[in-house]
Amino acid sequence: MQPITTTKKLADACARMGGHPFVTVDTEFLRESTYYPRLCVAQMASSDEAVVIDALANDIDFAPFFALMADQNVVKVFHAARQDIEICWHEAGIIPSPIVDTQVAAMVLGYGDSISYDQLVQRITGDNLDKSHRFTDWTRRPLSEAQLAYAISDVTHLRDVYLKLSADLDKRGRGEWMREEMKVLTSPATYRFEPEHAWERLKTRVRKPKELAVLIEVAAWREREAQERDVPRGRVLKDDVIGDIAVHGVAAKVIATVDDLDRIAADDEADVPALSGWRRELFGNKALALKQGRLSLAIEKGRVVAVERE
Repeated sequence: MQPITTTKKLADACARMGGHPFVTVDTEFLRESTYYPRLCVAQMASSDEAVVIDALANDIDFAPFFALMADQNVVKVFHAARQDIEICWHEAGIIPSPIVDTQVAAMVLGYGDSISYDQLVQRITGDNLDKSHRFTDWTRRPLSEAQLAYAISDVTHLRDVYLKLSADLDKRGRGEWMREEMKVLTSPATYRFEPEHAWERLKTRVRKPKELAVLIEVAAWREREAQERDVPRGRVLKDDVIGDIAVHGVAAKVIATVDDLDRIAADDEADVPALSGWRRELFGNKALALKQGRLSLAIEKGRVVAVERE
């Protein structure tokens, strides 16, 4: 089979699938080097067809796909949907609706917490999925026949899984249980990633109010930097470093390297980390003031202190 690479063919496929009561959906993406997931491939299946969409094809417009995701007459079926939803939210500002996550449905039906897709398929259909392309490079073009077969298999097996789970939910009266469990998953607040709340995702030893204030500020700065530069949070600052800053103060080499100091000495506008974000507030402004003579150093009770000059 050939993947869809044009907006016209995508619109036609979405129109056909829009006539069905449900479609199964999966996405393949890359985010190892970015803050936001980069959509590479999307695959969908209705009761009578399955398609693979090349999201990296030149000039393809995904508007028909996102319109289908928002179509209230068609149930969108995912497994472990959080990152798929995040893509829809980031790219189009929508959360697919109505939606069923088969991982959540399986949980309320007693299959266990967070059951993997291949395990669920095996238990319901008896089929063993090919896992060889789970970590394949979805950015390489052209997509291989093996990659296309893997993508199609994901959504065609998902049809059988959904039909079985949906029937069981109705039979056992647990549809409302599933909808209750999916409230967080389908809430826009889950995908907004507001910098002011970034600290809430960190696991730290912070206990004191002063330490918490530092943690909140540094975590918010890191989140803004990662979003603006579209890089992973850890590339800006590791989680454990943020915790250490809050609890123990900041190691000098985290604030500024020797090379940073040399560049600041030569240029007030040097493009160095020490002159941006929280580093500037903590150190950079004082370093410039000292260089420009607006600040001096003195010894007070055996400690070096900064003194503003009149």
